Amino acid sequence: MKRTVSINNLYQFQEHLRCEERSAATIGKYEHDIKCFLLFVGDRELEKSIILDYKTSLGNTYAVTSANSMIAALNAFLRFCGWHDLCVKQFKMQRQAYCSEEKELTRAEYIRLLDAATKKKNERLNLIIQTICGTGIRVSELQYITVEALHKGEAVVNCKGKNRRIFIVSELKKKLLRYIKEQKIASGAVFVTRSGKPVSRNNIWREMKALCAQANVSPSKVFPHNLRHLFARTFYGIEKDIAKLADILGHASINTTRIYIVTTGAEHKRKMEHMRLII
Repeated sequence: MKRTVSINNLYQFQEHLRCEERSAATIGKYEHDIKCFLLFVGDRELEKSIILDYKTSLGNTYAVTSANSMIAALNAFLRFCGWHDLCVKQFKMQRQAYCSEEKELTRAEYIRLLDAATKKKNERLNLIIQTICGTGIRVSELQYITVEALHKGEAVVNCKGKNRRIFIVSELKKKLLRYIKEQKIASGAVFVTRSGKPVSRNNIWREMKALCAQANVSPSKVFPHNLRHLFARTFYGIEKDIAKLADILGHASINTTRIYIVTTGAEHKRKMEHMRLII
């Protein structure tokens, strides 16, 4: 029996992902990746050699992390189709010990972003930034920061079929309670648009980028997820407990958490300078 793929296979795979309760973002990512694969394959019958050629093309086109992400999506699709023998291994990559200084958002830069939001009289954005950075939640999880959660002092986040508790520290709670009183928000999500809908990821991203010039922070560092990384590095610097941090962030694997606590290595370099082993 010939093994060929079509857009119908993709539609069936998407429905499977929905039944698995995957997030809309995950389904969208898989859709994009599988469409790239369908474009490469065309109407050819699938063979392992074709899959390996596709893997090579990914390695020549994308960074290793991105290529491996697309391979993971492809393998999931192939397993769904029952073609386990066509799955391929991801590219091997050495774990990064340090990240680039061009990517790490510092505490000083974080404070400048907050100051810039205040000067622009954008209190909602200021509090969104503080909420993400002060709790470590994903931007997609802001909807769980509700009036009801504020009164309890914690939010219950449901992500990827799992529930986890997010504590709202007292200072943040005070700020948000004052905000909802001023905005006359009696129930539901704290961060909403004028029409009452939760603020979208795109709106937050765009408003944050608009702060860069005034805050004197590189645009490459300014995006919601980098606030989560700053939370992770700060927490780990105090607790040194990567397992607890993984639970707080909602990571299934500690290896994912390791990526979040990678620093530029500046502190490590300073310690090496004081080792005095060069005589």
